[in-house]
Amino acid sequence: MLKALMLLCAVTLVVLIPSSTPASPPIQSAAAKNAPKPASDPAARGKALYQRDCALCHGDTGDGKTDLAKDMQLTMSDWTDPKSLATQTDQQLFSIIRNGKEKMPSEDVGRAKDDEVRDMIAYIRTLAKAQPAPAAATPAATTPNPPTNVTSTPNR
Repeated sequence: MLKALMLLCAVTLVVLIPSSTPASPPIQSAAAKNAPKPASDPAARGKALYQRDCALCHGDTGDGKTDLAKDMQLTMSDWTDPKSLATQTDQQLFSIIRNGKEKMPSEDVGRAKDDEVRDMIAYIRTLAKAQPAPAAATPAATTPNPPTNVTSTPNR
């Protein structure tokens, strides 16, 4: 009987002790701890794809003045000029990137998902240099016009 009671106490302790200790957090590898957090800004996410697949021809800054473009005799748009993309919709840019244009290869779905291409378009749109806002036209000085059709009633 004493052995059965001691066995019951031992089993109870084995069951209760692990459940009373707080759970330790999962161990992370050094690589996981140092991994960069995903960017929440679409343009920031699109920059990596642009650097990988587009900068070789279009340039790091998007000005289109690269040795490769010159060697291939390509005329590239200067995306640092806001006017260069002003007439292009995001859908048009998406279509050009997906399907290619002239000597430009297409961006295959296997290399970049649709959302990644949209992020890259957001990044491309940030390449335009900030231009100073045009000076606001100063309104011409106006002189107040006298009221018209005003009838006055004499005070009585």
